[in-house]
Amino acid sequence: MPAYWMARARINDPVEYKKYTDLVPGIIAKHGGKVLARGGDYEIMEGPEHFHRFVVIEFPTLEAGVNCFRSDEYQEAAAYRRANGAGEVQTVVVESGDATV
Repeated sequence: MPAYWMARARINDPVEYKKYTDLVPGIIAKHGGKVLARGGDYEIMEGPEHFHRFVVIEFPTLEAGVNCFRSDEYQEAAAYRRANGAGEVQTVVVESGDATV
């Protein structure tokens, strides 16, 4: 069952943050991920307006998305955005589950 990695981000230092974003696409692909949305126009419908970048990545399974996030490669890349507060990110990986409301 597909799973979706959803992240909300605030970029505080674009130069340092780019070091992270330059590495991540290859890591995601290695784990079977496909970026569905990243950094496009958005409108916050409800909730805090703290974040200004949104990312949705589809993985073949929840396990694949979690393994990507926990991989040494991803953690090394994420260190660039974590260092000195270059970026703040909230990330969740969720299974598609039952689509009925």
